[in-house]
Amino acid sequence: MGIFDDMDFLTITVVILIIFNFAVSFYLFKRNDLELFQKIAQVVIVWLFPFVGAIGLWLFHRSQDTDNNKPSGGSFGGGSQDSSIGIGSSGE
Repeated sequence: MGIFDDMDFLTITVVILIIFNFAVSFYLFKRNDLELFQKIAQVVIVWLFPFVGAIGLWLFHRSQDTDNNKPSGGSFGGGSQDSSIGIGSSGE
């Protein structure tokens, strides 16, 4: 047999999955923008749908953090506009 037989590969995969689920669960509980009910519900999702739930929720919250770190604060609209299309407002 090789270095890993089927049982060893399965055991390693399950251990990595459990470690990843614990890491995402910890990440969710450390977030300040979620209420306690939301944290519990999302951790339940992570453990009911182990790999898919953990990846999905981690990516979702990571994208929310990325949007909030933009220089504009992630706000929609407002601010100065560039009117370089050559249309004047002086009524010429």
